[in-house]
Amino acid sequence: MFVFLIGTITCFIAPIFPVLLIGRLVQAAGVGISMPLLQNIMYTIYPPERRGAAMGMVGIVIALAPALGPTLSGWVIDHYSWRQLFGIVIPIVVLVLILSFFLMRSVIPLSNPKIDFSSVVLSTIGFGSLLYGFSSVGNQGWGSFEVIGFMLMGAIGLAFFVWRQLHIKNPLLELRVFKSSTFTLAAILSGVTNMAMIGVSMVVPMYIQNIRGESAFHSGLILLPGALVIGIMNPITGSIFDKYGAKRLAPIGMFILTCGTIPFAFLTENTSLAYIVILYVVRMFGISMVMMPVTTSGMNALPPKLISHGTAVNNTFRQVASSIGTAILVSVLTNVTNSNLPEESTLQKTPLAYAQQTLKATLSGYQSAFWVAILFCVVGFGLTFFIKGRSKSKEVHV
Repeated sequence: MFVFLIGTITCFIAPIFPVLLIGRLVQAAGVGISMPLLQNIMYTIYPPERRGAAMGMVGIVIALAPALGPTLSGWVIDHYSWRQLFGIVIPIVVLVLILSFFLMRSVIPLSNPKIDFSSVVLSTIGFGSLLYGFSSVGNQGWGSFEVIGFMLMGAIGLAFFVWRQLHIKNPLLELRVFKSSTFTLAAILSGVTNMAMIGVSMVVPMYIQNIRGESAFHSGLILLPGALVIGIMNPITGSIFDKYGAKRLAPIGMFILTCGTIPFAFLTENTSLAYIVILYVVRMFGISMVMMPVTTSGMNALPPKLISHGTAVNNTFRQVASSIGTAILVSVLTNVTNSNLPEESTLQKTPLAYAQQTLKATLSGYQSAFWVAILFCVVGFGLTFFIKGRSKSKEVHV
C-alpha cells in the first residue's frame, strides 16, 4: 500500500506524461503485491470446502471498483481536473496504511526465500515487452515495426525466463503448477473469460461516447448496474460452488455470457441505451458464474505449498489475457473502420453522404469487434465441458 501511495502521489503531481506513466507503473507494482497476497491469505486460512464462499466475499470488494470507478471518474473528468482522479485516492490509501498497523497480523507461516535477480530481469523484459507490444496494436497496427519488435523481445525474454524457472532450485515462479490439468484448464478458461470481459468493457464505453455522443459520466453510469450485479452475485455463486463445484456453474455462466454478448454485434446508432444496460447486466451475471468459481476450482487442485505460486500464475495469466484481448478488439475495430471509411473527395462533394458513410464505417468496426468477443465466449463455453467434478487437491511433484 505504501508503494501504491508513492505511485498515486507521483501521478497526482505529474507535470508531463512520462512522469504520469512512471507513477502508474509504481501503482501497478503495489497492486501486483497486494492482490496475490489477498488471494494467498484467503486460500490459506480457509479449507477447500469453504473457499468458494470466502472468495465470493472477496469478489464483492473486487467488484466495487469497476462498479463505482467508471461512473465516479467520469463525473470527475466532466467537472474537475484529471488530477483529482488520483487526489481522491490518496487519503483512502493513507487511512488503509494507518489501519493496517492495528488490524493486520501474520496468519500464515513465514519464510526467508531468496529472490533470483536474473529471473526478475527476464520476467520484466518478457512480460513488459509483450504487454507493451499488445497495448500498442490499437495505434500502430499489427504490422508496425514497434509492435513486432516488442512482441519478439517479449517472446525471447519469456522463453529464457521459463527455461530458468525450470532449471533453478528456488524459482521465482513455480511453473510446475501446470502439471495439474485441473489448474491448467482453470487458468486458460479464466484468461479467456477475462479477454471477453475486459475487452468488451473497454469497447462499450467507446461506442457510447463516440457513436452516441454521451459524456464520460453517462458512459460509466451505463456500466454501473452490470458491475453491481457481479458484486452481488459473487458471494452467491461462491456458496453454490462450495456445494456443487464449477462443473455445473461454468457452462451455464458461459452460455449466459455468450447469449448476452451476441446482441452487441447488432448495435446501431439508434439502439436503446436501456437495452445496452440490460445486455451488460446479463453478461456480468454470466461472468459471476464463471470467473471466481473456476479460479477457486483450479486453486483447490494444488497442494498448500503451491498456493502462492498458483495465485501468481493466475494473476499473470489474467493480466496478459486482458491485454491481448483488448488489443485484438481495438485492432479489429480500428482496421475495419479505416478500411470502410469513404474517400476524402466525398467530403467536398457530398458532406452529408460523407458523414453517413463515416458513421456506417465506425459502426462496422464496433460490430466486428463484438463478433471477436463472441468468439472468445464460444471458445470459453467449449472449454467448460472439460471441467471435471470436484476432487481433492493432488500432490504436484516439483
